[in-house]
Amino acid sequence: MTPPTHLDPSELGNKEYWETTYSNDLTTHTQHPTDTGTIWFSTSNASTLTIAHLLSFSPPLPKPTTTFLDLGTGNGEMLFLLRSEGGFTGSMLGIDYSPASIELATRVARQKGYDTDEEIRFREWDILWEPTAENGWEEGQFDVVLDKGTFDAISLNEETDGLGRRVCEGYRDRVVKMAKVGGRFLVTSCNWTENELKEWFEGKVGDGSSHGLEFEGRVEYPKFRFGGNEGQGVYGDPLCRNSAVVNI
Repeated sequence: MTPPTHLDPSELGNKEYWETTYSNDLTTHTQHPTDTGTIWFSTSNASTLTIAHLLSFSPPLPKPTTTFLDLGTGNGEMLFLLRSEGGFTGSMLGIDYSPASIELATRVARQKGYDTDEEIRFREWDILWEPTAENGWEEGQFDVVLDKGTFDAISLNEETDGLGRRVCEGYRDRVVKMAKVGGRFLVTSCNWTENELKEWFEGKVGDGSSHGLEFEGRVEYPKFRFGGNEGQGVYGDPLCRNSAVVNI
C-alpha cells in the first residue's frame, strides 16, 4: 500500500487532547445530565445518514443479530442511535483510548436505560497499540465496524510504529481483523477525499493473508459547488472485508 501524502500533525491527533475534551464533557454532564457532550459531524447529519445507509443493504442486515464495533466511540451517540433510530438490537461495543470517554458513554447509556453489560458495552482500548485478547473480545467478531472521525484524528498523530511509519499507516490492518469475513467497515472523514480513503483502506492486509477490504459504495452527503467544481465536506465510504479481495 502506498498511502496518500500525510497530513501535518496536530494536537487533535494527541491522546491528551481527547482525554481533556472528554474529561470536560464528563464534568459538564455531571452538572447538567441532559448535556451528553459533543456529537461529531452533527452539522452534516452523519449519524442519521450512516444509519440510513446501513438500512439500505440488500439483503438487509438482520437487526436482532448484527454486531457492531464503534472505534473511537466518544460519548457513545452512534451506538445509541443504531438502537433507537435503526432498530438494531444485537451486541454493540464502543471502544476509545480515553478513560473519560468510556466513563461518559457508560453514564449516558445507563441514563438512557441500556444494560452496559449486555446491550451496549464500552471499554477502554487503544486499537493501535494494545492486543485484543486481554479485553474480552476476539478478532473477526463484528459484522459492522464503524469509524466516525477516528481515522481523521489518527492521521494527525505524529507518532511512528515499530516499522518507522506514521501510526495511521498500520490502522487498516488492525481494523480489517476486527470485522468478520464478509463484514463491513464504514469510515466517515472530513480530512480525506473518497479517492484518498480508497488508497488508505482498499487491498489486502499487510500480513500476507488473503483478507482485505474492497470498496462497496458511499454514504451520500450534501455537495457544494465552487469555481465550477463540485465537492463534499464529509465522505462516508463502506468497505467490505472479504476472504479474497477483488478488483473494482
